Amino acid sequence: MKILFMGTPDFSVPTLKAIIDSEHEVIAVVTQQDKPKGRGNKMTVTPVKEVALAYNIPVYQPHKVRNAEFINLLKDLQPDAIVVIAFGQILPKALLEIPKYGCINVHASLLPKYRGAGPIQWAVINGEKETGLTTMFMDVGLDTGDMLLKETVILTGEETGGSLHDILSVIGGPLLLHTLKQIEEGSLKRVPQDDQEATTAPMLTKELGKINWNSSAIEIERFIRGLNPWPSAYTFYENKILKIWKSEIIAFNDDTIKPGTIIDIIKNKGFIVKCREDSLLIKELQLQGKNKMDAASFLRGVPLKVGKVFD
Repeated sequence: MKILFMGTPDFSVPTLKAIIDSEHEVIAVVTQQDKPKGRGNKMTVTPVKEVALAYNIPVYQPHKVRNAEFINLLKDLQPDAIVVIAFGQILPKALLEIPKYGCINVHASLLPKYRGAGPIQWAVINGEKETGLTTMFMDVGLDTGDMLLKETVILTGEETGGSLHDILSVIGGPLLLHTLKQIEEGSLKRVPQDDQEATTAPMLTKELGKINWNSSAIEIERFIRGLNPWPSAYTFYENKILKIWKSEIIAFNDDTIKPGTIIDIIKNKGFIVKCREDSLLIKELQLQGKNKMDAASFLRGVPLKVGKVFD
């Protein structure tokens, strides 16, 4: 097939490379526009663009894909299929109708669960026992198209948003190639989604990461893992952001102690914070303006005391 690939971040790269290495031809790549990054605001290309340039594949970066001129450009390319994975814009009906075999999306959840921009992180935050990838034919809705193939991943309860991202990104390529093969053979069955079983995975923001100590320890521990590495879970210490990177649930209940209170400091290990139910041993953290470090190192430089209450 002649494939037009649409994707932007690191998550899309393994699938793009899998198509490049296959019998299919990637005729062009569409990705988001370059953005300034870092202290020097240096213009940075997207990870997908970087790969495309390395393989001399034409790259298009429209501000809006619904632009009529851009849609006509894609029509002229005459792709057999359009593959979309973490592109970043909703595709209009006129674009979806261009390819012979349709637009195929690789979505990072077991649809209809977790439609939306943050399926990986929300699966961790919500304590799912399994998640995975779904390929689907795209329609004008947000992740509402007919499902094609699925790949399930069992979760151990130790994943972070980052580690699960890496696991799912690697299996996207083989699943997509298997999907394309069955589409060509005409053996693939379309399975409509049951909207009543659908859940959403809203976009993540930095503001989302503030820890609510009135939640249970198990909820906060999942929250910390799910938002690692971005946008990160945080609380405040002396009016500075204190990011929490790693924690461990400790069985402890005393309703007379306010959630967010340090109830114990364990030398060379960390400190324990009371939650609504049980407590958390804080093991890795990062104070605003400082490097990430283990809690034992942090305590050698910051005089935390039992009874201190985090906001």
